[in-house]
Amino acid sequence: MVKRHTQPTSGKKIDFPPPTPAATLPAPMNKAAVLTKIKAEKVIALIRADSSDGLLDCARALAAGGLTSIELTMTTPGAIAMLRQATAALPDFVFGLGTVLDAATAREGIAAGARFIVTPAFRPDVIVACREAQVPIFSGALTPTEILNTWDAGADAVKVFPAEFFGPAYIKSVRAPFPNISLVPTGGVNAENVGEFIKAGAYATAAGSSLVDAKTLKEKNWAVITARAKAFVAAVAAVK
Repeated sequence: MVKRHTQPTSGKKIDFPPPTPAATLPAPMNKAAVLTKIKAEKVIALIRADSSDGLLDCARALAAGGLTSIELTMTTPGAIAMLRQATAALPDFVFGLGTVLDAATAREGIAAGARFIVTPAFRPDVIVACREAQVPIFSGALTPTEILNTWDAGADAVKVFPAEFFGPAYIKSVRAPFPNISLVPTGGVNAENVGEFIKAGAYATAAGSSLVDAKTLKEKNWAVITARAKAFVAAVAAVK
C-alpha cells in the first residue's frame, strides 16, 4: 500500500518566501530620447568588423571611454544578427544600423533593435520607412542640393559624407544658408578635429577607423579603444 504524504493540519501558519519578481527590460527609448542622447554625446562610433567576434567587448570598451552611441554597418557579415545580439545584451546602449540602402533592410534592422538608421546616400524609401516606424533616420548627402533635398524628404539629420575632403569649413559654410538642418559629418573625423566640426555647427559626428580600426578590433585591444573614446569625449567637452 502506498503511503500518502499530506500537509500538516496543525493550523500553524507556514511563511513562504515572496515570489521573485519577473525581470523587466528597460523601456524602449523613443525617437526624441535617441536624438537627444546622440546630440549630447556628439560622437557616433562606427564599427565595421569582419565578424561578430568581440563585438560586445568592443562596445563595452567604447562605453568605458564615454561613448554609447554605436553604429553597426551592413557591410559587416551577419550585421542584423549581431545587432539583435548587441541590443539584447546591452539594452542601455544606443545601437543603430548603417549603410542601409533600402526600406526592407531598414525595417529588418528596426525589428532587430536598431534605434536609428543611417544611409550613405539619399534613399527616400528608407526615410519613409523610418518615419513610419518613428525611428531616427540619418540620410547621406554631400552637396547643398542633396542636403536640402534629404532634409525636405524628412531626414532627422543629414549625414555629410565623405566629410574628409572639405573638413569643418564646409560644415560652417553649409550651415550659413541652412541653419536649421542638423548635420552629421562622417569620414575623416578624429580626436584632433572633432572639436572643430562641433564648433562649425555639427549636430553630431560619426567616427570609424579613428576609433575602431580593423587591426585593433582583431587584436581585441580594448584598452586602446577605450583610450581613443576618452580622447574624443575630452575633445568634445573642450568646445561645448
